[in-house]
Amino acid sequence: MTVTRVCSVNDVAPDSALRVLIGRQPVAIVRIGDDFYAIGDTCSHANVSLSEGEVDPGERDLECWKHGSRFSLETGEPDCLPATKPVPVYTVKVDGDDVYLEIA
Repeated sequence: MTVTRVCSVNDVAPDSALRVLIGRQPVAIVRIGDDFYAIGDTCSHANVSLSEGEVDPGERDLECWKHGSRFSLETGEPDCLPATKPVPVYTVKVDGDDVYLEIA
């Protein structure tokens, strides 16, 4: 398992998402309050960036801006159509002001 620093805590505004690249893999880093999540940044229904969508702090999901599918930040599962396939989720660690991902 590899642990990679992806950004600073301050790079991600509360209740928003930031797109980062891990190698060639786009990942959305999402911040809700002091909690951080990481999911694949490409919608499984259409090839668009999820980090450009709306974060729902109450539901802890991220909405695809193109067609409205919502993905759980905890499981990557879509909550509604048109997406039917999950996106990957990653383990996030925060150490001081740095955000790290665990990549298998």
